[in-house]
Amino acid sequence: MIKTSADLRKAFLDFFASKQHQIVPSSSLVPGNDATLLFTNAGMVQFKDVFLGADKRSYTRATSSQRCVRAGGKHNDLENVGYTARHHTFFEMLGNFSFGDYFKEEAITFAWEFLTKVLKLPEDKLLVTIYETDEEAFQIWANKIGVPEEKIIRIGDKSADKKYESDNFWSMGDTGPCGPCSEIFYDHGEHIWGGPPGSPEEDGDRFIEIWNIVFMQFNRQASGEMSPLPKPSVDTGMGLERIAAILQGVHSNYEIDIFQALIKDTAKLLDCADLEHKSLRVIADHIRSCSFLIVDGVMPAGDGRGYVLRRIIRRAVRHGHKLEAKSHFFYRLVSSLIEQMGEAYPELVAQKHIIEKILRIEEEQFEKTLDRGMALLEDILTDLDGDTISGEDVFKLYDTYGFPADLTADIARERDLKIDEQGFDEAMKQQRERAQQASQFGTDYNEQLKSDKHTSFKGYTNSSYSATVIELFDNEGSVNVLQAGASGIVVLDNTPFYAESGGQVGDSGLIITDQGAFEVSDTVKVGNAFAHRGVAKAPIQLNARVNAEIDTARRAAIVKNHTATHILHAALRKVLGEHVTQKGSLCDAEKLRFDFSHFEAVTPTELNEIERLVNQEIRQNHARDTQLMQIDEAKEKGAMALFGEKYDDEVRVVTLGDFSTELCGGVHVNRTGDIGLVKIVSESGIAAGVRRIEAVSGEGALAYIDQQANTLASIAGLVKSDVAGSIEKVEQVLSKNKQLERDIAALKQQLAAQAGSDLINQVIEINGVKALIAELDGVASKDLRGMLDELKVKIGSGIIMLATSNDGKVGLIAGVTKDLTGKVKAGELVNMVAQQVGGKGGGRPDMAQAGGSKPENISQALASVNAWLAEKLT
Repeated sequence: MIKTSADLRKAFLDFFASKQHQIVPSSSLVPGNDATLLFTNAGMVQFKDVFLGADKRSYTRATSSQRCVRAGGKHNDLENVGYTARHHTFFEMLGNFSFGDYFKEEAITFAWEFLTKVLKLPEDKLLVTIYETDEEAFQIWANKIGVPEEKIIRIGDKSADKKYESDNFWSMGDTGPCGPCSEIFYDHGEHIWGGPPGSPEEDGDRFIEIWNIVFMQFNRQASGEMSPLPKPSVDTGMGLERIAAILQGVHSNYEIDIFQALIKDTAKLLDCADLEHKSLRVIADHIRSCSFLIVDGVMPAGDGRGYVLRRIIRRAVRHGHKLEAKSHFFYRLVSSLIEQMGEAYPELVAQKHIIEKILRIEEEQFEKTLDRGMALLEDILTDLDGDTISGEDVFKLYDTYGFPADLTADIARERDLKIDEQGFDEAMKQQRERAQQASQFGTDYNEQLKSDKHTSFKGYTNSSYSATVIELFDNEGSVNVLQAGASGIVVLDNTPFYAESGGQVGDSGLIITDQGAFEVSDTVKVGNAFAHRGVAKAPIQLNARVNAEIDTARRAAIVKNHTATHILHAALRKVLGEHVTQKGSLCDAEKLRFDFSHFEAVTPTELNEIERLVNQEIRQNHARDTQLMQIDEAKEKGAMALFGEKYDDEVRVVTLGDFSTELCGGVHVNRTGDIGLVKIVSESGIAAGVRRIEAVSGEGALAYIDQQANTLASIAGLVKSDVAGSIEKVEQVLSKNKQLERDIAALKQQLAAQAGSDLINQVIEINGVKALIAELDGVASKDLRGMLDELKVKIGSGIIMLATSNDGKVGLIAGVTKDLTGKVKAGELVNMVAQQVGGKGGGRPDMAQAGGSKPENISQALASVNAWLAEKLT
């Protein structure tokens, strides 16, 4: 009997496997090579290139349980999560797909059979929707399946002037594949408010969509024209959480087994007795999305996907604070999540330590952020004119400091203030519009370069190869001839040129014809074709016989760096730990760059050990062993998959001795000794939990060492020493410089003290109060504080305003003795002067500092102090 979410996931995949569907693992939450999406938000995303005809698979039917996130860009459910029954940032989409194989009848039949025969849902509880004019779907539902006509609801366009804009017409974008869809709804019963789809009460919770079948049968052009697709396809989706709620007899997704376990563990951790508390739902949802985003290589950051992850983490932590969390708690829920989903997603188990550490670090940093936000809020409240905090200020606190608007509102209420909610909402709306525009959802899929050709790669063993031109492109599109001087793309049936992939850059070189040559500057993949980008030095024609020759010197440098990254990866794991995984790489002719997961700077000692291990393996001169094998066999062998790569069922496994085994389609040296030498150039952090190493190999490493040696020799010459004694000599120079700096500082203090003594003679009286107003020469801004303290002691009771300038910058300080702060505030005084010299500042009532950028205005600004004080002291 199917009860648990795990049972449901397995039953769905097994059912479609029995219908000759290939079970395809969930793809990453970060869409591969897709600038139109922030996150994978549907099961069809990993098959988008197949639907577009840019990719071909070994199967025409597929099924998957795809992990999805909707928390940014066009699809953003974040603010609703925890407060509605079915909104989530993370969810699983069960789907079955046909790539030009079966169509409407089979897709509808499969869905109905699974729901009614496998899951045993009562047929009288189900109703369906179709696109208004889709007669074919109507006939299948009515005559083939036997659904009563009154339970087949036609949904038309939302308005007469917006054709195909309907809940039952699906589009990949403004252009590209699209078609009508048919949705299956479950009726929860009359005791729950709501009406059927298409009715005024359709937003109620009685009728819940559980399955959507998309019939991709048209290609929409930018002109709006709808042309039939040559191979109509099917894309379906069924939310695992929604159907699990129905099977488990509950109405809210948060009541299903996965969520209940997470909610109970969270409540126990936070000592919360109210299991219905909305904050528990928020935290249970967010631990799923945060953990899976980190698994897929997303790290908290200030923009892009990392910013969304950071927002989700902070939202979870804030809800923990609402439940009075007494310590860092969020990262401790990873173990609970693994108990629920670790079997289906073993990557959670493998990266448990990484997930926990990133979440803990973020929680610690957010506490500091809250402190900064509170300080800014206090400044806003101090300068507040009226009883309402502006929407702009509330948004600034939220967007810049992660300071929640509701927390700002709570603090405002405590002080009998309120916030401008309408202004805040408008600022949020503008931010969402900017985010949607930045997400580039306007891509015209019909204008993307496409090729249905297939290029056979011969570059593993050949540096030149005879081939035929099978496709040509210029800036306008496909052509039969590429004229001399024209930039374009040449596609060959066979090529020795490696196309950019897996961090290895594409090859360059020449494609030689009878009439001349095509100069290749780069090589990339377009579907299964290799696109050679470059400039024609002579006309090149379709179907011409050519000889393709790569730049062998450049290739040799590239492959040395590529093989070195494999060795470096293995060395990092040996020295730093098994948690190290690749997060990106670049291997070109000049250098290698390797990004990896780690949570602190690699120490100099560790870097030395890593470099020593790498070069030790190079000296071992291991032969590079390459084998083709099934993906499961490769994983059993311990092969590591590279971040962001897509692998077929049969994969290429590259082994270097007993030190490194990785899945890789790139080109490598024959023996590790061919690399010669690797020298690490730098190590740095590029995001929370992600480090970067840059290194050089071969001739590049020797050139780097020569450069370092020349630099050291130059330094030795400057300090009049040989190289061997240069360190000691430099230390002597630095020590002497420090002593001279201390002597100079002492002299400056003496001069400042003397100047302070002389200033006492400039004290005047304004309405019976002593005042000292002076511009100082040769005094640094940082020394003003010490001078002020001495002058206040000497003056006893009074007001001091000092100014100085250095290198075009103004330094100001104002001091008021305690007995006079009721009449004059130092902050007001210094700001009055600062505004006249192009600056601003602040501080306590008895001492305040400011800066400025207009030293030419100092005299005039100080001259205004007398009158200002006279008015204050009346």
